[in-house]
Amino acid sequence: MASVKDILWMRLVPERTEAGLALLRIWTGATLFLRHGWEKQPAHWVQFMAHFPNPIGIGSHQSFLIAFLSDFVCAILLIVGLGTRWAALFCLGDIFVAWAFVHHFAFLGKGPASDHGELMVLYLGALLTLLIAGPGAACLDRILARKP
Repeated sequence: MASVKDILWMRLVPERTEAGLALLRIWTGATLFLRHGWEKQPAHWVQFMAHFPNPIGIGSHQSFLIAFLSDFVCAILLIVGLGTRWAALFCLGDIFVAWAFVHHFAFLGKGPASDHGELMVLYLGALLTLLIAGPGAACLDRILARKP
């Protein structure tokens, strides 16, 4: 029979740190790709180029290219676990710039941008965790790092 301490510490559920990191990596990459990357595929570039923001003054086309690399390319890299920490860093930088310069750090409040702020903070937290902790065991990074 489980003690109160076992219940409080959730010892009934085994710790699976590597599986948790892999799940976080795949979940974050998949939601970023499906929600923001898929719409930026090359077939839709003309639509985006016309009205894409220029938050740091490098031009709309260059800003869009950075967002494409983040939301499309790096999201796929996160899903498969290839160059995971670099992909997480690139996505983290892109999302932080969007949160700071486009959404003006919206998080609290009742305005229409505040719900985007909450989502962006969640993405930033997940990406920062992956940057610090790494991709987990089930990833291409680990397979490629094995010595024959």
